[in-house]
Amino acid sequence: MITLYHCMSARSFRPVWMLEELGTPYELKMLPFPPRAFDKQYLAINLLGTVPALFDGDIQMTESAAICQYLAARAGSPMDVGVHEQDYPAYLNFLHFGEATLTFPQTLVLRYTHFESGERRSPQVAEDYAKWFLARLRTLEPRLGQHAFLAADRFTAADVSVGYALLLAQHLGLHERFTPEVARYWERLRLRDGYQRALASEQRAALAQGISTVPAPAMRPVG
Repeated sequence: MITLYHCMSARSFRPVWMLEELGTPYELKMLPFPPRAFDKQYLAINLLGTVPALFDGDIQMTESAAICQYLAARAGSPMDVGVHEQDYPAYLNFLHFGEATLTFPQTLVLRYTHFESGERRSPQVAEDYAKWFLARLRTLEPRLGQHAFLAADRFTAADVSVGYALLLAQHLGLHERFTPEVARYWERLRLRDGYQRALASEQRAALAQGISTVPAPAMRPVG
């Protein structure tokens, strides 16, 4: 049984979504956000103090995009793209684009609009990084104008990786500035049964374990 440590709507939503799409059994352990401040015992599980942390037998992983790739390959699912397929390089590129290129500037928007306090908040810095995110997001427009999904003409782990960045953008109010094809793509992703099941899964687990259901991006960390 896979065990996944998760905070509401944090990066760890990527593997929750993957597991639901794949129909893979898992145990979801919810944590308050940020765990490094509110659950010090978690540091014995993951020294980084971050989510996700996934355990599969002796395997431990903490990088959300890598976990997506691992889960797809582990299941032998069409959500993986094989090295023999023409779109394998595009698959890898978009898989990591979702985290390294899209989520990175969003974390700075979060920091300077939600996480910092008082005079340390900076609307100008937040807007600069919001524009950075949106400019890079626009590079998907031509691809999505010709394809429903990002690689191999099917829904893959790359779509989950990028899809989480779009979810985070929605929490930040940036979705209103999506270009037309990106907006239509996000709507397709949101309508997927696997996405809806993932949302329901984290809600159920949070309520059962006494954890706030407020999305992590809307919360203000301490420490």
